[in-house]
Amino acid sequence: MTYMYNTNLDKNHANFTPLSPLSFLQRSAEVYPNRLSIVHGSKKYTWSDTFKRSKQLASALTKKGVGKGDTVAVLCFNTPEIYEAHYGIPMIGAIINTINIRLDVDTISYILEHGEAKVVITDNELSPTIKEVLNKIKTKPLVIDIDDELANHPEGAGENLGSQNYEEFLKTGDENFEWSLPKDEWDSLALNYTSGTTGLPKGVVYHHRGSYLMALGSVTAFSMAMHPTYMWVVPMFHCNGWGNPYTLTALAGTSVCLRYVSAKNLFDAIADHKVTHFGGAPIVLNFIAQATDDEKREYSHKVNVVTAGAPPPAATLEAVQQMGFDVTHVYGLTETYGHVSMCAWQDEWNELSVEEQSKLRSMQGVKFPMMEGLTVMNPETMKKVKNDGEEIGEIMIKGNCVMKGYLKNKEETDKSMSGGWFHSGDLAVMHPNGYVQIKDRSKDIIISGGENVSSVEIENTLYKHPSVLFAAVVAKPDEKWGETPCAFIELKSQDDNVTEKDIISFCKETLAGFKCPKKVIFTELPKTSTGKILKYELREMAKADVS
Repeated sequence: MTYMYNTNLDKNHANFTPLSPLSFLQRSAEVYPNRLSIVHGSKKYTWSDTFKRSKQLASALTKKGVGKGDTVAVLCFNTPEIYEAHYGIPMIGAIINTINIRLDVDTISYILEHGEAKVVITDNELSPTIKEVLNKIKTKPLVIDIDDELANHPEGAGENLGSQNYEEFLKTGDENFEWSLPKDEWDSLALNYTSGTTGLPKGVVYHHRGSYLMALGSVTAFSMAMHPTYMWVVPMFHCNGWGNPYTLTALAGTSVCLRYVSAKNLFDAIADHKVTHFGGAPIVLNFIAQATDDEKREYSHKVNVVTAGAPPPAATLEAVQQMGFDVTHVYGLTETYGHVSMCAWQDEWNELSVEEQSKLRSMQGVKFPMMEGLTVMNPETMKKVKNDGEEIGEIMIKGNCVMKGYLKNKEETDKSMSGGWFHSGDLAVMHPNGYVQIKDRSKDIIISGGENVSSVEIENTLYKHPSVLFAAVVAKPDEKWGETPCAFIELKSQDDNVTEKDIISFCKETLAGFKCPKKVIFTELPKTSTGKILKYELREMAKADVS
């Protein structure tokens, strides 16, 4: 139907531009060219520098035949190179695929082949692992090595596997390279792999519009002022650093790169650079709370902290708050570009006891401003649960910061978004105040030190051991890591002398270290009449073992 408001009022180049976080970089370089963008050891870059270096990267990749729709994988620590890659790669329409550096050879190999990476930018501290990966995969990508001055190379590491290192490669590019915004804001920007309930990771695809809105949503949700100083504790390979490379660019902030996370490094960065914000898993708060006098440094300003994953213990929250840290608990998934809900603090809660405040802070809370919907529903009926804090349903999410879908996996994409909502797989309740709180994880994902660990992947490994009859893995509460994998094993023979150490060593042969069980309990596993293992009972047993 024709209305006067849709007649001769069309979109054109003057009144419509596709949303893309790339536009933030050009603006900050134009408006704040001399403000500090990145600090890393002796390296200091301005926004003018970062813009030029990103364009050089884009140009150099183009000269190697990389273009629209190609995948460029990045495996590195929190250093300037990965920050620049968040811009240089999508500037030419290519897709950035940041990969968890803690993954094992088989998983990295699968990701590179599934994502069809044409280029791999990798830190040479990872050379022993990447060398095995390159020998394993059929297609050989171009390798660009990062030589970082702050690297602590273990024995056997530090080898450059490509013909050029990053700085040499950058010099082949033009700092005045003419790049362009995407023609369509729905164009793919990033590829991130997440562990599901199967052992194989799924490729989550982001678009430019979602990353743009995630960046601005974080600004408003965390009340961030212009020019914050952000300490990189969250790995930039994790959900593209929760979208914060784009947030910091929009605010012309300063990134303080933290290659290695320790209590001393945290306090040194906060004191030396006057850090105003950082994000991290609850384990990071534990580093701070348990820091020794030798590790601590004096500082006089408030530091805003965003934490995600298992709720931090009340004692930890109390300790860090007394040290000048203001903590906000957030919730999200790889499929939602990172955090999309937060425990929005209410003024009246300040009058409550620390214990009550900690309970409130543990809630996953309410939606970010750029999200259209966050609720708890019965996944069978798709009806909302009661706001009574008792009825359990599944967290459902809707909005511009939900992924495009899973790469090469239409079945899982359709399943995850059936009924017009993204199904998180997390079981939760809705409180009377409208705040969501997780009660269980239907995907059986264990969040250990901020990393997602698939229980099924560990179970598949355990079942390969000749002594194992039945195996089940659940999350065990851990003061340091939030959660760790706890394996319950029923042996084929009661006379078998296999030990906990034997099982853990067996897992370490094929699994990344953080995925291996930290505790093994030998027992007859509780089962239903049909033989299904009762993981709920095992979780209770794991909790009891802690207490």
